[in-house]
Amino acid sequence: MDQQIAGLLNLTLSERIQLVEDLWDSIAAESESLLLPDWQKQELARREAEYARDPSLASTWEEAKQRILARHAH
Repeated sequence: MDQQIAGLLNLTLSERIQLVEDLWDSIAAESESLLLPDWQKQELARREAEYARDPSLASTWEEAKQRILARHAH
């Protein structure tokens, strides 16, 4: 395996980026076959119901990102 990784690291930057994109596409294509454990399904259902009750509890990605960045700025 280490030889394979060493070989991949010898690829050009653009080739490595393309490889990562191809790998990600292959993962995404198979993601439907991944089964969520019951506890994750329950948690997703709980969060969806909470959001349905009060959408103001949710944050946009930008809002969340700003909170995270502000915490790390100190």
